Amino acid sequence: MIEQNTTSSLNDESTTTSSKKLLSTPIALIQLIVFSAIGLVMFFVPFTIGEKSTILFDHGATYLVTQQQTLSVTLLFLLMLYGVSKPFIDGSWRKNITHMIMTAFKIIGLILAVMYVADVAPAFMMEKDMLPFLFEKLALPVGMIVPIGALILAFLVGFGLLEMVGVLMQPIMKPIWKTPGSSAIDAVASFVGSYSIGLLITNRVYLQKQYSAREAIIIATGFSTVSAAFMVIVAKTLGLMEFWNVFFWSTLVITFIVTAITARIPPISLFDDHVERPALDHKRGTRLAAAFDLGLSTSRRATDLKQILWSNFRDGLTMAAAIVPSIIAVGLTGLLLAKYTPVFDALGLLLYPFTWLGGLPEPLVAAKGMSAGLAEMFLPALLLSEADILTRYVAGVISISSVLFFSAMIPCVLATEIPISVGKMVIIWFERVVFSILLAAAFGHLAMYFNWIG
Repeated sequence: MIEQNTTSSLNDESTTTSSKKLLSTPIALIQLIVFSAIGLVMFFVPFTIGEKSTILFDHGATYLVTQQQTLSVTLLFLLMLYGVSKPFIDGSWRKNITHMIMTAFKIIGLILAVMYVADVAPAFMMEKDMLPFLFEKLALPVGMIVPIGALILAFLVGFGLLEMVGVLMQPIMKPIWKTPGSSAIDAVASFVGSYSIGLLITNRVYLQKQYSAREAIIIATGFSTVSAAFMVIVAKTLGLMEFWNVFFWSTLVITFIVTAITARIPPISLFDDHVERPALDHKRGTRLAAAFDLGLSTSRRATDLKQILWSNFRDGLTMAAAIVPSIIAVGLTGLLLAKYTPVFDALGLLLYPFTWLGGLPEPLVAAKGMSAGLAEMFLPALLLSEADILTRYVAGVISISSVLFFSAMIPCVLATEIPISVGKMVIIWFERVVFSILLAAAFGHLAMYFNWIG
């Protein structure tokens, strides 16, 4: 039996197409090939423009941020105003204590953004690693990338490609990571594009009841890591670009090994795993044919291009509006705690046994630096940029493989309907960091022995 992920219903309105005339098979085949190709090129093929090599929609977002800053800042504030007002308009701020807290953070985030742009924030907030970093390097790019990426996302998930990948990848994804085959799209979208885009896919599929709660949490906390482009920034900061291939591929493997481990232990293993997905009968050796048939049938039902594009773009706007003010408020809180309080020093003591066991030259210093990743994933790279090569390598891996952090990722998850609390995400973060330290340290020693790094 092949699990059939009928996620063509990712677009809410597409579920009603069963009562409409289906596209002819030739037209559906052309639509499947052309639109899927557009999505693949836009998401996964880097283009060099102005000496910068990245994917096309990232070029577009970068252009808005750097060349049309007045426009992008205006759009960002409109998003934040929408994000702040929405909980009061729909009454969701009263839903539970988490929603109340996040609504408060959104309001604070908007106020902080106004203070930053008006240059009236206190001096300690205007230091370059505080509000300027959060606004210019996180909030502004995310505010532009998420809606644009969501629009392009429609070509990947609306015309049958997701269903095809789901059938083909199930034999790999389910035994190793306990997730359906279609989650491979989430992982790749996060890694080459943005974790927020990966979460957007996960949330849409979960709401369509194609992922169980446990599967959605595994994907959100295990695959939605920062993009490959941001890995370059981490590697540059830590002086690892000379060993880029070793760093890139080892980090990728370690991240997904850790995900396979955390999927099997509490708290993730305790979440509900019930989901009703129809199964597709197939004869042995016909998985490719079954995947093609499912993709084609999905494409035949995708009759309203404008509605599919608008549905995805609308969801991207909604997610961006929820994320951006939270990034500023939650991120500033974490950065202030890291810089002016012993909170992360204390947390570092919990990681010390593992940095010591990993054989890092200064295990306590390394543990404290890596613990700051809970506030912002880039902090370990900043705090340990002058350390020895082994510690720098492990810190680089931790920055990517820990996945969860308060300045952006955790608010992103809270902005979805995925049923996980902040407390459980912190536990998962700790588990991921522990396993990442041990695996990265072991590989780092091996790489130094063979002169792959050093």
